Amino acid sequence: MTVSLYEAEPAGRHAAVPTGSLFRRIYAPRACDALAYSMATYAMPLVVLATTGSASLTGLAFALEWIPRVAAFGFAGALVDRSGAAIVCFLASLARALLVAGGAAALAALPPGTAETVTVMALAAVTGALTQFGFIANEAVGAVVSRRLSGRSHKVQSVLIGIDQTATLVGPALGGVLLLTGPTRMLACLSVLSFLSAGLALQTPPTPLRPRHGRPGPGGGLREGWRTLRSLPSLRRLVAGLACSNLLLGLLQSASPVLVEERFGRSAAAVGTLWSVAAAATLVAVACCRLALDRLGLWGVGVISATVAAAACLAVPQAPSYTGYAALVALFMAADGGLTVVLRTLRSLVIPPAAFGTTLSLTVLLLLLPFPVAGVLLALTPPSLLADVIGGCALVQALTLLVTFTRLRSDPVLRATASARPGDRPRA
Repeated sequence: MTVSLYEAEPAGRHAAVPTGSLFRRIYAPRACDALAYSMATYAMPLVVLATTGSASLTGLAFALEWIPRVAAFGFAGALVDRSGAAIVCFLASLARALLVAGGAAALAALPPGTAETVTVMALAAVTGALTQFGFIANEAVGAVVSRRLSGRSHKVQSVLIGIDQTATLVGPALGGVLLLTGPTRMLACLSVLSFLSAGLALQTPPTPLRPRHGRPGPGGGLREGWRTLRSLPSLRRLVAGLACSNLLLGLLQSASPVLVEERFGRSAAAVGTLWSVAAAATLVAVACCRLALDRLGLWGVGVISATVAAAACLAVPQAPSYTGYAALVALFMAADGGLTVVLRTLRSLVIPPAAFGTTLSLTVLLLLLPFPVAGVLLALTPPSLLADVIGGCALVQALTLLVTFTRLRSDPVLRATASARPGDRPRA
C-alpha cells in the first residue's frame, strides 16, 4: 500500500474542549493517576520481596502484575469507548484504592506465612489490571482533548509528557522510602493516591461515545489491527525490535530489587532511587531527541539510541558496584526513551487514520507482552545465574536491534526528517 508521510488526524471520537482550566480538568487528574501508576508498577515488586524474601516469588509477582494488564488492554479500550473515560478511570481508581487499603490492613493483621504471601501476590495481580484501566482512560482524555485544541495541541502533549516522566521520577523513590517504614505505609499511601485519583477523574471532560454498528466478533479489532500492521513493514519491524528490548527492560525492572538488595547490599530505597535517576535520564534524552530529529531524522536517532541501549545492557552484568549498575540502567533507559520517540513518531506517520485505533491497540499489546515473560523468566532463574540470563537477553537484544535498523536503513519514512510531533510517553 502507498503510505503518506503526513496524513490527517485519525478519525474517531473527539472530546469537547474543557470549559474549566486545563490544570484542574486535565493535568491534575493525569498527575495523580500517573503517580499511582508509577508506584504500582515499580514498588509492588519491592513489597513482595520485603514480605516474602524470595527472588522467585518477586519474579512471579511481576508476571502476575503484568499478565492481567495485557489481558485487560483490549477490554479496557472497548469499555472506554462504550462508557466514557471519566467513569472508567473513576471506577478503576476507586476499586484500586479500596483493594489496596484492604490489603494494607490484611498485611498488618496477618502473621508471616502462606496467607501473607497469597495476599500480597493477589494484590499485585489485581492492582496491575486496575492500573491499566486508568492508564488507558487517561490516555484517551489526553489524546482527544489535544486534537481539539489544534493551536495548542503540541503544548498540551508536552505538559502531559512532562507529567508522566515526573511521576516516573518521583513514584519509585517515594515507594522505596515509604517501604523502609514497612509495606503497610507504602500501600496506605498508594490507597490515598488512588482515592484522590478517583475524585479528580470525575472532573475530566467527557469523551463522546463511539456508536456501535452491530456486534463485532471476539478479537475483531485485533484482527483488523494485525492486517494493518502486516501492511506496514517499517512499523512491523520496529515493533518487533522494541518488543525484544522491552523483554530486557522488564527483566531489569523485576530483577533490580534482587540485585540491588542481595548483590550490592543496598536498601529498598536504593531501588527506588535507581529508577528515579533513570527516569530523569529519560526525560533529558527525550528532550535531546526532539532537537536531533530535525538534523538526523528518525533513522539516525534510532540507530544512535539502539547502539547506546545495546552497549549499556551488555555491560550491566559486569557492573562492579551499585553506582555503576545505576549508571548503566540510567543510560539504557535514556536510550530507550530515544527509541520510544522514534516508535511513536513513526506510528503517527504511517498508520492510516481509519485503522489508527485498532493498530495502536495491537502495537501497545505487542510491546506489553514481554513484561510478564520477563517475570516468569526471573521466577525460573536461580539468583546465582541472574547476571548470566541478563547478559544473554542483552546479546539477543543487541542482535535484534542491529537487524531491525539494518533492514530499515533504506526505508523512506525512517529517512525522512521528523517534523511531526513525537508522542513520547513511555511504551506501555
